[in-house]
Amino acid sequence: MGKVIEVKELYKLYKVGDEIVRALNGVDFSVNKGEFCSIVGTSGSGKSTLLNMLAGLEKPTKGQIMIAGKSIEKLSEEELIAFRRDHVGFIFQSFQLLSSLNALENIALPLSFMGMAKDKREKKAKEMIQLVGLAKHQKHLPTQMSGGQQQRVGVARALVVNPDIIFADEPTGNLDSNTSREIMDLMKKVVKEQGKTIIMVTHDDNLAKEADKIIRIKDGNIISIKGNEED
Repeated sequence: MGKVIEVKELYKLYKVGDEIVRALNGVDFSVNKGEFCSIVGTSGSGKSTLLNMLAGLEKPTKGQIMIAGKSIEKLSEEELIAFRRDHVGFIFQSFQLLSSLNALENIALPLSFMGMAKDKREKKAKEMIQLVGLAKHQKHLPTQMSGGQQQRVGVARALVVNPDIIFADEPTGNLDSNTSREIMDLMKKVVKEQGKTIIMVTHDDNLAKEADKIIRIKDGNIISIKGNEED
């Protein structure tokens, strides 16, 4: 299997007025390659801070974050941008599709940032839109699609760069329970068939239980880890 993420002694302290807030208070865990891991906690538990740090969007106060063999807390901004481009895909709660682009163009967008030729971009985007079951909708604009369809486009866009790791921030937060179920099934399929590692942040216990590994976080501390090697 091999560990794709290792987090050691991770702290994030904020100063709010005269008070020190410990958003993360010495967090340790690891995630294996090809594992679906959920980080679950209520609002203010530290889960979003943790996700931002794993993605290199925020620096820890202290501690180590090893991803794909690199200590990302030591990387410069330029190195982090390159690291995210080469290794990471994102799925957002609010879909974050560009309204002027159709489904296929939205999926291909990260590839155009990488400077890939148009015919290759289209070919890869078409493969991904089929994978998420939206081949009939490739010319649709986001406004012509349901929330669930838009999130499928979001999943395809995250996958198109062939990332090692996908970070999903409350990916079903704006969807009803049936559609949430579909998106969860799709994400599990991606883990299984594509061998990707997915880290999902959620406040929803039922969704969290779908993952291979469940990390519960409260007040900046991990209170339990359930999963493959901890069984």
